[in-house]
Amino acid sequence: MPESLPLLSPDTLRSWKGMSYTKVVVEVASLFIPPQLIPRDDLEVLVGEALSGFCVPEVVRIARLKGGLSILELFHGDTLAFKDLAMTCTVRFLNYFLQKREPQGTSGDTGGSAIQSAKGLPGLDVVVVYPRGRITPVQEKHMISCLKDNVHVFAADGSSDNIDQPLRRLFADQELVKSHGLMSLNSVNWSRVMIQLAHFIYAYLELSGVKQDDVGAALPELEVVVPTGGAGNIAVLRGKASPQQPVTNQAVL
Repeated sequence: MPESLPLLSPDTLRSWKGMSYTKVVVEVASLFIPPQLIPRDDLEVLVGEALSGFCVPEVVRIARLKGGLSILELFHGDTLAFKDLAMTCTVRFLNYFLQKREPQGTSGDTGGSAIQSAKGLPGLDVVVVYPRGRITPVQEKHMISCLKDNVHVFAADGSSDNIDQPLRRLFADQELVKSHGLMSLNSVNWSRVMIQLAHFIYAYLELSGVKQDDVGAALPELEVVVPTGGAGNIAVLRGKASPQQPVTNQAVL
């Protein structure tokens, strides 16, 4: 977790207007990742490579409907899940650090997205445990059809919550974590949360009507609706809004 949260000024936010989604991801990540950890040039390469395999060139796509309602499509990755966006970046960051250090290994229960992002990467093993009979056939095939040597998939009886219990016990054993280089790729991984912030900022820049040259003016509001189950795609962004500025646009992520 970051020791502190950076302050994004309105003028900086306005200066990002018109940027591609990939560029917005780089800018958001650079707020949290100091250049001594990942130099800016390396960060741009890592994010660019991570997001290069999506089936639309813009990575995410906006469908504009009637009445000011728009939908930000986050499903153009390999596993058709919003998780692909953050997972591909997170795994690239992880591989970047592993190339500098020797330990290897990761564990998690996020499944197909983790597999597609990590398959074949040197120095990295991904272990996936999924609840038997409680996921769709498509989700299961995404996992069990990958035959890469660094991918290990197991089905377990019970729900995802049941599976989490032994995994939590593993991570509570700090000696085990350190000796095997374990980490989690599920929704609590901070890197994934960090990248998912870009969803909201990109949608705001594209749909709110914010303008680069309105320096000093109140920022327009945008109402964002997130259909979600376990709240894995929600992060709260708070800022000062002008009470005189009505909400005229809505976005669904």
